[in-house]
Amino acid sequence: MDTLINANIAYLLLMLGSILVFLALVTPGTHFMEVGALFLLFLAGLEVYYLGFNWWALIMLVLSLVPFIYGIRKTGRGWALALAIVMVIAGSLYLFPGEGLVPKVNPVLAVVVSLLSGGFLWIAVTKGMQIIRSRPLQDADRLVGQIGQARTEVLDSGSVQVASELWSARSPTAIPAGSRVRVVSRDGFTLVVELQDQSK
Repeated sequence: MDTLINANIAYLLLMLGSILVFLALVTPGTHFMEVGALFLLFLAGLEVYYLGFNWWALIMLVLSLVPFIYGIRKTGRGWALALAIVMVIAGSLYLFPGEGLVPKVNPVLAVVVSLLSGGFLWIAVTKGMQIIRSRPLQDADRLVGQIGQARTEVLDSGSVQVASELWSARSPTAIPAGSRVRVVSRDGFTLVVELQDQSK
């Protein structure tokens, strides 16, 4: 048991748990990140209980969530995300009491893990936020106003091809198969279309 109570192991558990917490905030609802973070932070908590800890470093770890959440809410706040990553690295590095400014964690391990986790967090979170903020590729609102072709007769239901894709469609008036149609609006995943004036 004593071999498992080690500042280096505790540091790794804490860093991995913190990374999963940040990723869970960016991609909520998967439950994998949340469960993994709880498990790793629980194990790290046991290590901290036996090893002791610096209060200021623990407070820094908890407060790192503030700039992180601030940074992911809007674009252009990369400095807040960078500050949160630095706070996590410094807080976890100095969480365990060492001698003066020398951390109890192995310096080589600390440098390698800090660089890897900081870089990974930066890339994963910024890319994740770009994906969340981008409009979906299948956004039917982009089809409004476009011209397509009725693949079947369209009235209460039917199929039209718009932007190289087949969509369910309906129309207030009957549209024969093969006619050119214009997308007027959408209702869920159904396009509302009208007969396009063939002279245009």
